[in-house]
Amino acid sequence: MSAGAAIYEGVVVHQRLRPKAHRLNYRVFCLLLDLDDLPDLDRKLRFFAYNRWGPLSFHERDHGDGGALRPWVEAQLQSAGIVADGPIRVLCYPRMLGYVFNPLTVYFCHKRDGTLAGLVYEVHNTHGERHAYVLPAEGSNGGRVRHQCAKTFFVSPFMPMDCTYNFSILPPGERVHIGINETDGEGPLLSATFAGTHAALTDANLLRAVWRHPLMTLKVTAGIHWEALKLLAKGLKIYRHTPAPPR
Repeated sequence: MSAGAAIYEGVVVHQRLRPKAHRLNYRVFCLLLDLDDLPDLDRKLRFFAYNRWGPLSFHERDHGDGGALRPWVEAQLQSAGIVADGPIRVLCYPRMLGYVFNPLTVYFCHKRDGTLAGLVYEVHNTHGERHAYVLPAEGSNGGRVRHQCAKTFFVSPFMPMDCTYNFSILPPGERVHIGINETDGEGPLLSATFAGTHAALTDANLLRAVWRHPLMTLKVTAGIHWEALKLLAKGLKIYRHTPAPPR
């Protein structure tokens, strides 16, 4: 199987600090897929499908501009002045029985020698919009990549737009960790993390992941709305939707 393909099973944790404390956590699994190996995975795995229906599947139209995905990622990198002419690997939820909602998709973009050159954070909101933050993978510390950027894309009606994202990323290996701390002018506001452990991408491991997380993608969407009701009950301020910036 492809060296760039894996399953990462773990826990998503969101911790809101102000103005009312709120915490959620749920178990999930993600797939790490090399964009160049998708047709091969489609042929070799019984329970994974590429750009077609399957029990678990990955569709390029769920990401980017809805077309071929590698050229889209390369265009994002080029516009940011990042040279990454090697493997591009995507970490995301798969479609399960035809349905998926990915709040965050992360692309790990490498040079030909395997060095991590940049990351693309593709954020989706419940308005059907998506936006990409493209950042270089500089200043790594012990394999961890840290960087920050201004928030420019509306995600939650309970979060203001005038914020900064602070990323702390442990790229996929035996473990993966995606950490995003959102701050405003008063300091830390929200911490969101995913921590997962590696398993080979095989039919047997896919079946185990589905068995442990049945209907996971539907639960992600249901959970977003359930937590929104809890935040409403706590009396949090509602911020109006801001249209997504041009892609």
